[in-house]
Amino acid sequence: MRFADSFRAARWVRLINLLLQAVLLLCFFAGLNFIALNHAWRFDLTQSRRQSLSAETRSYLERLEQPVHIVVTLTGDSDNPEVTQAFRDISALLREYVYAAANNERGRIDVEYLDVYQNRKRAEELNLEVPNVVVFTSGENHRVLTAGEFYDTKISAAHAAREAFKGESAVTAAILDVSSPDKKKIYFLQGHGEINPDDVGPRGFSLLTGALRERNFALESLDLGRTHKIPDDAALIIIGGQEGRVQPFEEELLRNYLQTRAGRIILMAQPKVQIGLENLLFDWGTIIYDDVIYDSNPQEQDEYGNLRLRYFLPHPITQNLIDHNLPVTIGPARTVGDDLGRAADDGLTVKKLIATSDTAWGERSYRLQLPPKYTPGEDLHGQLGVLVVSERVKPANLPLSVRGGHLAVFGTADLVTNDRIINFGNLDLFLAAVNWCVDRDTQVNIPARPIRRFQLTLSQAELGRLRLGLLGVVPGAVALLGLLVYLTRRR
Repeated sequence: MRFADSFRAARWVRLINLLLQAVLLLCFFAGLNFIALNHAWRFDLTQSRRQSLSAETRSYLERLEQPVHIVVTLTGDSDNPEVTQAFRDISALLREYVYAAANNERGRIDVEYLDVYQNRKRAEELNLEVPNVVVFTSGENHRVLTAGEFYDTKISAAHAAREAFKGESAVTAAILDVSSPDKKKIYFLQGHGEINPDDVGPRGFSLLTGALRERNFALESLDLGRTHKIPDDAALIIIGGQEGRVQPFEEELLRNYLQTRAGRIILMAQPKVQIGLENLLFDWGTIIYDDVIYDSNPQEQDEYGNLRLRYFLPHPITQNLIDHNLPVTIGPARTVGDDLGRAADDGLTVKKLIATSDTAWGERSYRLQLPPKYTPGEDLHGQLGVLVVSERVKPANLPLSVRGGHLAVFGTADLVTNDRIINFGNLDLFLAAVNWCVDRDTQVNIPARPIRRFQLTLSQAELGRLRLGLLGVVPGAVALLGLLVYLTRRR
């Protein structure tokens, strides 16, 4: 008998056939994995594509020039259910960013999850001391977002509820910020008795400057009496708590900076001080009154007699305070407002964003050192402005819209001193003013995604029927099917 016709040959043929089938099956799965890895198709079947990144974000990620490292210090096993839910929302969102940037060799995004209590060594390397934050780093730039910045929250008398998840806009803005090769530079004006930005005392600004550096701003002092010019890289100038007048040539430099260079200035004017910026303020439709604000209503004061401000006009600067029902606490302040006598200018927008209660008044005779008392016809009365913003949207008499200057005027520098900045709302308000001035986050126009809540309410009878179905009907149906199969196979 020939070997080809023997049983041994048949067994070898079957063995080789099985081996070839196994090899082909492995090659098939390897090919599928290769295609899925390099040419993946993903489908978002949720309503309104809730699990997909917007086209705007994907466009930014495709052009990203620097790698970005993201550290998440939230954990999924927290005792706080809101923190646990935030971890799920943020981690799911960041997976989409990692996937979207995977093909960008220069702008990769990687995510690290860190428990700051269990891994202290790594936390110290990253200079992280508190949990529940997300840190974005790229090179030497870094920015910190708290868990609350990922949500729109509405606070009522009964409870606080998260209404929308704005994580994509927050993450995209943070990535664009830290991946930028240049930091926005903020200058603190000095030379007129202004508060020292590095002073660690109770009346210093050291906590404020620390918060600004954490948000990827470069800080420097500016003495116009020495430099006689405003640096070309000045994104914002902060004038905080001056005790002396600005010289006329310095005011002219600041006026030109705002007008010709679309500059940005935050002015915090202390009471009882002549600041010497009257012409600049007139140009921008604002006025600072020579008074000290008092309020006789104890509900508008804290236990130490400080003013509590809670009247806000909707604006990007105040929106978070409105959403979270956060008051602002300040000490001595003066009235600021829009100058009703200014010349008509269709390119200038002036808004009073924060005001006192209607029981407040501006004491003009404070120099007499008498007990404060409202004097009709002399003192201002009613909802007095404490923050006014002025924005030039376009050049006057020209039918086009261009980037214009921004001016924010506070009636006090007490808002963000080291002994005030810990109050609810104070730091949030000032950082929002800084972001508005430097146009931070305005390049991202991604709507927040509403949080949908579903509640199942069953009566006792319906619960009983559900229990019967789960514990009786479903197992009984499976058992009956098994019995039918058994009887059929016996025949």
